[in-house]
Amino acid sequence: MGTHSAAVEALKADPATASLRRSLEVYYGDPDRDAAMDAFYARFVRPGDLVFDIGSHVGDHIGSFRRLGARVVAVEPQPLCLRVLRAIYADDDQVTLVEAACGARPGRIGFLVNSTNPTVSTASTDFVSAAAGAGGWEGEVWDGQIEVPVTTVDILIAEHGTPAFIKIDVEGFEDAVLTGLSRRVPALSFEFTTIGRAVALRCLDRLAALGFDGFDVALGDHKSLTLGRWASPEEMAAQLLALPHETNSGDVYCVRVSGDQRR
Repeated sequence: MGTHSAAVEALKADPATASLRRSLEVYYGDPDRDAAMDAFYARFVRPGDLVFDIGSHVGDHIGSFRRLGARVVAVEPQPLCLRVLRAIYADDDQVTLVEAACGARPGRIGFLVNSTNPTVSTASTDFVSAAAGAGGWEGEVWDGQIEVPVTTVDILIAEHGTPAFIKIDVEGFEDAVLTGLSRRVPALSFEFTTIGRAVALRCLDRLAALGFDGFDVALGDHKSLTLGRWASPEEMAAQLLALPHETNSGDVYCVRVSGDQRR
């Protein structure tokens, strides 16, 4: 598979992708970070598995899932991010790119673009409202809007098969993504932010209704589970509500304790 270093270096030098340069510098070219990510996800992903990466941004998670031997369906609505993903993974026939947002139902939606920090572009107007005036979000401006197609996780499953793991990172739209999932999957993760805890609580309620009963959380960008055990949805909700605002974000990992936790 290679390291994609030539494609990444070309993208960092390309004025057209200048707003993603910092992400490319952070997420590519750090072997220690790659190794830690691979070791973390190995509990969920095995060679030959199918993984959905919903909200791929510049694709560092695609890289980890591929190093673990998985086939990846990557969902990303932003044209600039898609330009990056196509450049990096153009020669990998085990990566399928889906140019869409993921939501509760198929159709089209207005997508709010943060042109100087595309990583926090979002389909959620509530997310943008919550960021206004919040500590740590100063200076963030959503200065554009594009219309993008919307797919659902159920549609992706019908088209590509049932994934072993789903990563959801969509800036406050995670609850809509989970509304579009009605089928059983072994494990998934969803991002939360401390400015959008109500979204996370809705996600937990939805996942409990889908039969998930084991939850743990990784804070920030760290690939390390905080509890070291699978907690109930109620305990996880209490954990998220107790976090200080400065935590900012993290990812909740969800399994069926009665099934295959790969841990």
